[in-house]
Amino acid sequence: MADHPCLPSDRTQLDERPFHFHCHPQVSCFLVCCYNVDLLLYPFDVILLKNSLGIHSEDFLQKHVIVCAGSHSYFPGIQLKMTEDTSRACPFLAVNGCRVYRSRPSACRTYPLERGVERLPGTQKLRAHYFLTHHPYCKGHQESRTYTVEQWEREQMLHECNAYNDRWAELDAFFATNPWAGEGHAGPYQQLAFMVCYNIDGFRGYTEQHRLLNAFKLSKNERRRIQNDDGALLLFGFDWLETILGGQTRLSRK
Repeated sequence: MADHPCLPSDRTQLDERPFHFHCHPQVSCFLVCCYNVDLLLYPFDVILLKNSLGIHSEDFLQKHVIVCAGSHSYFPGIQLKMTEDTSRACPFLAVNGCRVYRSRPSACRTYPLERGVERLPGTQKLRAHYFLTHHPYCKGHQESRTYTVEQWEREQMLHECNAYNDRWAELDAFFATNPWAGEGHAGPYQQLAFMVCYNIDGFRGYTEQHRLLNAFKLSKNERRRIQNDDGALLLFGFDWLETILGGQTRLSRK
């Protein structure tokens, strides 16, 4: 497969043809990719991880997260904090593998693929592109097992993560328009947005304190999901942020 002319030489764009890959304990590079990595986390990743660990999202942020540059200059991103020794290992790495495997971040699920999303011109529809990475240390590419992208998405349970990440990509694109112009770096609205996106338990308390759900037209089922499910609350929070910041209005006020 030829390299895409606009991409780095260590990855190629995938089409519908299958690719070779299999990661397992017998491959010589097993767990190498869990060391010395800058692993970006998306909002839904935080929910999966903090629920797997059974801790409050604020505690997860304080213990396991580094605030870093985002995809643009108007809103930060977050990275998983690696161990502070020279190995820089993932904090959830055990001798036999990942301790949070069922709740692992999107980037871990997607590897050895990378996923990019773009909006189709003149529409609200998103189109995903997948790229196959080629890291020299990874011997999984030499295994005989093959996958199509569709098979990989299904086996790695990526569909739910991708749905949340696509909605996050839309919100982050809105943040790139600098909707908090004039309030300065880390102003009150930006801090509020950071809470909504990354501290879902904090936002749940904020929602209850300010009775946010009462301000909008929501069905009983919608209200129940938002009150009981972190993912539903996250999506409500995204819609609410766009509403109060002057973006696309997805919520109807009473």
